Amino acid sequence: MLIKHSNGFIMLCISSLLTACAGDPVTRFYTLEAQSQRPVISSAVIAKKPLIGIGPLSLPALLDRRQIVTRAENNSVQMAEFDLWAAPLKDNIIAVLTKNVAMLQPNAIVRAYPWSIYGDVDYRVIVDISRFDTQLGKSVSLEANWAIMEEKNHTIVSNGQANIKQFLNDPSYNSVAQALSKLLSEFSKQIALGLIQVQH
Repeated sequence: MLIKHSNGFIMLCISSLLTACAGDPVTRFYTLEAQSQRPVISSAVIAKKPLIGIGPLSLPALLDRRQIVTRAENNSVQMAEFDLWAAPLKDNIIAVLTKNVAMLQPNAIVRAYPWSIYGDVDYRVIVDISRFDTQLGKSVSLEANWAIMEEKNHTIVSNGQANIKQFLNDPSYNSVAQALSKLLSEFSKQIALGLIQVQH
């Protein structure tokens, strides 16, 4: 009799544990991706491939975290508890910008910061992002300043501002990651055009 009650109690405990585990939230991870795009270089033949460095890049402390940041009403923000970036956001952004600019300028060699292992670069693109977040189900926004520095003379030869917004079709975080990747694609085109102008 005691054995039957013990077995019944054990089965009840196992059932309770399985039910509790099934109800636990699942953590999801997201990454930004480079976009396929046409080169924006001029048709002129470049004898020597310029070396371009993307970075350093700065992010506000509010954004430099694993959680995806959402802007809410009344100047409040929310941190997604179970929807996280798969890698440090700053590193992911630099990697995506590097790949995008490399596709847009196939006649150049593009390296991500820090590039010291590859030697010096001809130009570096300094990026300061002030906004890179979402209003779930509404839109994503990118606000940034950028400057191109000629390494030889340590002088700024071009600079600009980006203020890009894209509306969302659904409130999912997967949609947010895809839309933010598209914003970086547009931002990359602006940087690539600036690089063309300083090389001619």
